[in-house]
Amino acid sequence: MATVVPAAVAPTTGADHTPLQSYVGFDSITKQIESKLLKRGFQFNVMVVGQTGLGKSTLINTLFAAHLIDTKGRFTSDAPIRSTTEIHPVSHVIVENGVKLRLNIVDTPGYGDQVNNDNCWDPIIKYIKDQHSAYLRKELTALRDRYIVDTRIHCCLFFINPTGHGLRPIDVTVMKKLSDVVNVVPVIAKSDSLTMDERDLFKERIRAEMTYNAIRAYPFDSEDYEADERDANERIRTLIPFAVVGSEQSVVIDGKQVRGRKNRYGIVNVENESHCEFTHLRNFLTRTHLQDLIETTAQIHYEAFRSKQLLALKESSSKAQASQQAH
Repeated sequence: MATVVPAAVAPTTGADHTPLQSYVGFDSITKQIESKLLKRGFQFNVMVVGQTGLGKSTLINTLFAAHLIDTKGRFTSDAPIRSTTEIHPVSHVIVENGVKLRLNIVDTPGYGDQVNNDNCWDPIIKYIKDQHSAYLRKELTALRDRYIVDTRIHCCLFFINPTGHGLRPIDVTVMKKLSDVVNVVPVIAKSDSLTMDERDLFKERIRAEMTYNAIRAYPFDSEDYEADERDANERIRTLIPFAVVGSEQSVVIDGKQVRGRKNRYGIVNVENESHCEFTHLRNFLTRTHLQDLIETTAQIHYEAFRSKQLLALKESSSKAQASQQAH
């Protein structure tokens, strides 16, 4: 029989434990939660941002080992340049070992490609805020859905051109504005165009520029994290920006088929850590930080938006009441 502690004298500190004299069964709550979550599935929304031709769609397809975004014929010489106002959300349901993931990929074609790039980032920022606004409206509805469909952007992959020189002024501006409203994860696209020494120097230069311009990339440093989580985040920050190579093609290396690219110097194995940091990025996004990206979006970015909107609504209501009383 289990030992029952009266509510008035129940231990209040996390260090105290009440021994049970027999098995009760409440430890199965984790399985109950897992069963419900597996039935409902998970939602993960990723946005890709960067100039045209950096392989944004190819990397997404490589990350999730599926052809999710069509990349063929998009960058032919006679193809029209797509406007930055063309935001393309693409939804897929992917299943792995019984776990269902609703993946929403938001493609933002080539910002900064035009002659006049003034405010070319506005459609991107507006789209992110619109998703927050849509979620808030559903949340405040009197008869709201039991489970609100979440279209808020959980992660923004920001693609950096592998020039080896540093960030363009427009990159700094866009990254800074994005970091205020979404989890930004910077990546160096097509990093096989750089030597290892050039790559390391380029990464150091970008980190220095991000620090100088107060660009706050994900993951964040917070006291809310446990010690092991803070250590893991610190290791991730030493890798940022991730130097990656994407490829949907299979090549044969030592008799084995791997995803990679052939160039005039040899074969780049996408999943070889000595060739690029693709596996670090994939593990980070899908195996270690996927849930934290979702929670950070809700607890930091959405909460900031929600507070601002509700305060503005309250202020507007107060002014309206004051105006009616004056009349």
